[in-house]
Amino acid sequence: MADRINKHDLQVDATLVSFIETEALDGTGVAADDFWQGFSGLIHDFSGTNRDLLAARADLQGRIDDWHIARRGQAHDAEAYRAFLEEIGYLVPEGADFTIETQNVDPEIASVPGPQLVVPITNARFALNAANARWGSLYDAYYGTDALGDLPPDGAYDAARGARVVARAKAFLDDAVPLQSGSHAQLVGYRVGDSGLEGLLLNDEDHRGTVTTHEESGGSPTVHHGIPLADPTRFKGYRGKPEAPEAILFENNGLHIEIQVDPEHPIGRTDAAHVSDILLESAVSTIMDCEDSVAAVDAEDKVGAYRNWLGLMRGDLAETFEKNGKTITREMHPDRSYTAPDGGDVRLKGRALMLVRNVGHLMTNPAVLDREGQEIGEGLMDAMITTLIALHDLKKDRGPRNSVTGSVYVVKPKMHGPAEVRFSDEIFSRVEQVLGLPRYTVKLGIMDEERRTSVNLKECIRAARHRVAFINTGFLDRTGDEIHTSMEAGPMVPKGEMKNADWIAAYEDRNVDIGLACGLQGRAQIGKGMWAMPDRMADMIDTKIGHPKAGATCAWVPSPTAATLHAMHYHEVDVMARQTEIASGGARGTLADLLRIPVMDGRNLSEDEITREIENNAQGILGYVVRWVDQGVGCSKVPDINDVGLMEDRATCRISAQALANWLHHGVISEEQVIAGLRKMAEIVDRQNADDPAYRPMAPGYDGIAFQAACDLVLKGRAQPSGYTEPVLHARRLELKAAN
Repeated sequence: MADRINKHDLQVDATLVSFIETEALDGTGVAADDFWQGFSGLIHDFSGTNRDLLAARADLQGRIDDWHIARRGQAHDAEAYRAFLEEIGYLVPEGADFTIETQNVDPEIASVPGPQLVVPITNARFALNAANARWGSLYDAYYGTDALGDLPPDGAYDAARGARVVARAKAFLDDAVPLQSGSHAQLVGYRVGDSGLEGLLLNDEDHRGTVTTHEESGGSPTVHHGIPLADPTRFKGYRGKPEAPEAILFENNGLHIEIQVDPEHPIGRTDAAHVSDILLESAVSTIMDCEDSVAAVDAEDKVGAYRNWLGLMRGDLAETFEKNGKTITREMHPDRSYTAPDGGDVRLKGRALMLVRNVGHLMTNPAVLDREGQEIGEGLMDAMITTLIALHDLKKDRGPRNSVTGSVYVVKPKMHGPAEVRFSDEIFSRVEQVLGLPRYTVKLGIMDEERRTSVNLKECIRAARHRVAFINTGFLDRTGDEIHTSMEAGPMVPKGEMKNADWIAAYEDRNVDIGLACGLQGRAQIGKGMWAMPDRMADMIDTKIGHPKAGATCAWVPSPTAATLHAMHYHEVDVMARQTEIASGGARGTLADLLRIPVMDGRNLSEDEITREIENNAQGILGYVVRWVDQGVGCSKVPDINDVGLMEDRATCRISAQALANWLHHGVISEEQVIAGLRKMAEIVDRQNADDPAYRPMAPGYDGIAFQAACDLVLKGRAQPSGYTEPVLHARRLELKAAN
């Protein structure tokens, strides 16, 4: 039993009380008693509405189930279905056009398109990597991944591969910051003159592209007059001496590029212009995640998450770890300074703008009990405490700040429709009141990942029009809800075919179109989802350019390296211009397409197809769940059935579990086949984790808590609220913690 302390009719775990009173409140100007009184008021005034909204979800789902059951065996009547959804209030009336009124939005949100990292906040090292991913080495990103088309060889530095990296990176410079003539690869140096930046070329054509030292040339080499940039305004600053700068800063499409020059560096020594690296402004923003990528089930876990958020907001988070036999301490990067072309100062952020993702409205947490002894809504707790912690950034009077405009950015996931978005707006208005913040200090990110939000997106945005700063599609959660909402309509197409369904194209297009129609351009982010294959960077480079071309000002990436490579897409595509083009072209996608249910319509699958689908989903579920339940790891890279490493979180687990639950419900597969598939894949997952000393094998007993959790997700999947995985995972993780 937890040691609890009474705080204004709240029974609060002592671990959380200690953190709030000795760490989080210190320096905020908020008195402990005022905080607890305000927190208690939030809980007791808002919990009833929270429960009512969840009951409304269940009621609507029940009505939709009944509608499909009553028409089983009949051809689907799309017009009757839409009329029914309007009748029950699932589809709400759409109001007049409007423009959002969000104020004091940082440029990283409003006007600078770029990659967005999502990282579990419970891992301090990952959180620091993400915060520091504002700048990344293009040389390292190319060398260490398959971005060149192959992987680096084992062992020492490979000079031939290094030469390929340099050639590819300088070709990028030719596209992003071209010279008036020639290529950056031909230069033997750079200098800053009265007319701006100039690239230098040797007079001797035979020596272009080679290093010519003072001794080798018998004196200083003769150079042409410098070649200026094709667009001189893209040169923004430098460090060092004008005649021999150490760093050169460019800007293109709002993002910065830094050329580093060092003749003593191992790479710079071999480069004609002594370029040692090219840095890209990469993860312009990052989401510190308290939700899908973490496993936080009690006060101990929540305090770990909140403590890392506190370190990020104060700017003093640090993590010490061993790497390659050395002890390394990682801290947050400082801002970056340059001399402007006119001699003034240029200062750029060294860290990504940080958003925090709270949990949704569904789950409760035993960290706090209300006056009736019930667990409180975890979303209410996150709203109060993450905003309190953000006060440390808002009150800074020196040093780097997260938000230069005085805003707090909270991403709110898994909201179903406008009423739930309005409820979130009301929650943060109360939080602001308790903490003494101006109204609408907290900016809201709306995850467009539930079907009732997608079909009512315009009204969802209207419900938070004074604080919305972000809308984002989430294909995986959205697919999980698609399957669950239409569970009784029939067996769904295999998971891999969902991306080709009519509803998904309408979903992605309408998200951008509606966002632009509601005035988000230049005021808020319009985002796209995650690249889930962190080892396949060449494929990402080929594919993910589709996101900025689709008008997305941000798109999710799984690592700092992926952020650097994805940043190149935003140099190639002027997203703001693309948004203007899209907005002038008329709306794309229709509500009819969005409501088209992806059932198989009598299609017969072969036994091999069915077995493959069972095993592929089972492997993903088990690989994720076993680490979630046994080790408290909320995000894992799990090999799929083709040995492709996929980033798995609760969203990917939701779609896999719902896909199998749907087929099980409609008799496409049997419970015996599900269990057999889970057992077979458990042996494979055990082998994949054989080198992990903390891993607990599932086979041959198949009686561990983690394996039972995986079974529950499928066999009880149809009964889970909205098909979510959290109730099962939390219950099983708490069971394991209690047993230990």
